[in-house]
Amino acid sequence: MQKRWVLKPKKNVEQAKKLQQELGVNHIIAELLINREVETFDQAKDFFRPSLDHLHDPFLMKDMDRAIDRIERAIGNKEKILIYGDYDVDGTTAVSVVYSFFRDFHTGLEFYIPDRYAEGYGISNKGIDYAKENGFSLIIALDCGIKAVDKIEYANAKGIDFIIGDHHLPGDILPNAVAVLDPKRVDCPYPYKELSGCGIGFKIIQAFIKQNKMSMDLAYQYLDLVAVSIASDIVPITGENRILTHFGLKKLNSNPCCGLQALINLSTHKSGHFTVNDIVFQIGPRINAAGRIDHAKDAVKLLIAKTLPEARVFSASVDDQNKARKDFDLKITKEALDLLDNNVHLQTRNTTVLYKEDWHKGVIGIVASRLTERYYRPTIILTNTNGHIAGSARSVLGFDLYEALSECSDLLDQYGGHKYAAGLTMPTDNIGLFQQRFEEVVSKSIKPEMLQQEVSIEKEIRLSEIDPKFYRILSQFQPFGPQNEAPTFLCRGVTMGNNANVVGSTHLKFSVKQEDSAIFECIGFGLGEFAELINSGKPFDICFSIEENSWRGKKNLQLNVKAIRF
Repeated sequence: MQKRWVLKPKKNVEQAKKLQQELGVNHIIAELLINREVETFDQAKDFFRPSLDHLHDPFLMKDMDRAIDRIERAIGNKEKILIYGDYDVDGTTAVSVVYSFFRDFHTGLEFYIPDRYAEGYGISNKGIDYAKENGFSLIIALDCGIKAVDKIEYANAKGIDFIIGDHHLPGDILPNAVAVLDPKRVDCPYPYKELSGCGIGFKIIQAFIKQNKMSMDLAYQYLDLVAVSIASDIVPITGENRILTHFGLKKLNSNPCCGLQALINLSTHKSGHFTVNDIVFQIGPRINAAGRIDHAKDAVKLLIAKTLPEARVFSASVDDQNKARKDFDLKITKEALDLLDNNVHLQTRNTTVLYKEDWHKGVIGIVASRLTERYYRPTIILTNTNGHIAGSARSVLGFDLYEALSECSDLLDQYGGHKYAAGLTMPTDNIGLFQQRFEEVVSKSIKPEMLQQEVSIEKEIRLSEIDPKFYRILSQFQPFGPQNEAPTFLCRGVTMGNNANVVGSTHLKFSVKQEDSAIFECIGFGLGEFAELINSGKPFDICFSIEENSWRGKKNLQLNVKAIRF
C-alpha cells in the first residue's frame, strides 16, 4: 500500500531560533525540541538530563493518603493482603513490583491474576470469592478496577476492602473502594496523567516509603520492571514516564532483576543494550505469552524470583508458551488473510470483521494488529470461547474505535478499551448484525485519508547535515516511544551509492548519496520491491530515521528507511 507522506508544519519559528542560540545547537535540533514542547533552556536541561528528583510527590494523587493509611493498618493488624492485577505485561509487572516490595514488610501477602478464559479482564467475582474463602480482608487491584462498580459492591458485602490503582479512563461513577488511585479521575490533581498501571503501583511504593521515612532506593530497584510496563503498554514516553523509562533502561542494561535477566538470556538480542523497541519485541511478548496461552501467574512467578536459577525455571516455561503463541499467531494470521484475499467483497469494505470459532482467544489481538497493518482499516477478529463470542479490535491513526463500538453497544454484551484498541463480547446470533452495523458506523465517520497509512515526517534535511555530532545530540532524545518518536526525516533527490540488494524475502539493503554528501548505508524493511528502480540510477526521495549500526565491532551511522518515492 502506498503511504501518505505528511511533513509536519514548523512550530514557533522565533522560539526555535532563540533556543538554538541559547543551547548552541543547530537549527534542526532546536526545531525537534520545539516539536516536543521543549521551548526554554531549563526545559531542555531537564529533557537532556532526566532526574529522579523531578518525579512528582505521590501524595498529589487523589486518595493516596487513604490508600497508604489502609495498607499500614493492614500490616499493623497482620491482615492478609491480596495483590490483584491484569494478565498482560502492565498488570503482571505491576503485581510483581508491589508484591516484591511489600513481602519484605508483611508475611500475609499473596498475588492473584485472573484467568483470561475463565474470568476475563479485570476484577472477577471468582477472585473476590477466593479472597473471602482464604481470609483476605484487603485487595490492592492494579491496572484494572476503575469501572468495577458492581464488583466492588460485591466485595464490600463480603467485608473485603479494595484499593484500586488503575490508569484507564473512569466511567461516570467511581467504585466505592477505600481508595481509587487514577490520575485520569476528573478530581485528581496529580500533574502527570499518563502513568502505566505499573507506574501507579510504583507511586504506591513511593508513598509508603515517604510516609515511613525510608530510602527511596527501595523503590528505584524496581525501575527496570516499570520501564518494561511503559514500553509494553505503549503509553506516552513524556514527562514522568520518560524519567522512569530513562532510569529503568539503565537498570535493565546494568543490573536487571532475576526474572528479566533470565528473559534477556533467552532473547536474540546481541548488542547488550536494550531500548524501548527491544522491550516491545523481545521481552514484552514473552511475558504476555503466559497469559495468552496458559496462565499469567507464571509471568509473575518469573518476575518475583529471588534467584537466577529459580527465574530460569519459570523463564523456560514462559519461553515455551511464547513459542506456542507464535505458532497460533502464524496459523490464524494466514487463515484470516486467506479469508480476505479470496473475497473481493470483504476487500472493498472500510472495516474488517472476521470470525472463526476455533481461533485461539489469546492471539486474536495480535492477528487484528497484523491485518490492520496489511489492509489498514479498523479491524475486529472474533472467536468462540465457552459458547460466547469474544473479539479483539484495532484501529487506524485518527479513528476512534471506542466511539464506533459504543454505537453498536446494543448488539454487544460487553466492550471496553480506548481509541485504538478494544475488546468486546457478544451473543453468537449477533455476529452478522454486528458486521453490518460496524461497517455502517465506520463508513459514515471515517475520513478517506485515514484509510491510507501515514508517514509522519518531522523535518526535511540534507544528507550533508548528518554527522557524528548531530547523531550524538539526537541520540540524547531517547528513550523513544509514543509522543517522543525517533525523528523521521525527508531527503529529496538522493541517488544510489552502491547496488541495492534484497535480503531476507522482502527487505532492502542499499546506500545513498546526495550531491557531494558522504555515502550512507540504508536498510528498508519490507521495501524489496524498490531494488530494480534504485539500481536504475534514477533519483528518488526517502524518509528515514537515523540509527547506529554495529557490525563486527565497528559502528557506523545507518538510515532506517521507512518509505521510498520516485
